[in-house]
Amino acid sequence: MKPDLDEIDDKILALLMDNARLPVTSIAKLVGIARTTVIARIAALEKRGVIAGYGLKLNQKMVQPAVRAYVGLSVEARYAAGLIKYLQQLPETETLCAVSGAIDYMLTLRCSNTETLDKLLDQIGALDGVRQTSTSIILSKRIDRGAL
Repeated sequence: MKPDLDEIDDKILALLMDNARLPVTSIAKLVGIARTTVIARIAALEKRGVIAGYGLKLNQKMVQPAVRAYVGLSVEARYAAGLIKYLQQLPETETLCAVSGAIDYMLTLRCSNTETLDKLLDQIGALDGVRQTSTSIILSKRIDRGAL
């Protein structure tokens, strides 16, 4: 069941997703409501389970490998389970999502360099059932609300 969120809840959540340590007074100023209202709203969002927790976001430049890429995969359905199992064991696999449209899966890879990425893409492309791959290297993140 999707909770009812109003415009103020949406603004508070967006601010917290950008910076979960943002002071309540700053949120109040940015949203245009009282500090005590922000506190009450955040508490209500936590109680309702909309906010499931708070986490740590690592500095990507310091801890992540240098090359990340999105890989669209078209796969024969009967080979999907084997592909998922293979990608699950790869340390370079960041996310794998089933998607609608011309491709079946969207894979995010993170590699230490382009040579490793190239080699990995060749291995994935050669797997049984993989009909086609399409790769885009991520140049930079402009918005990151990755907590979702």
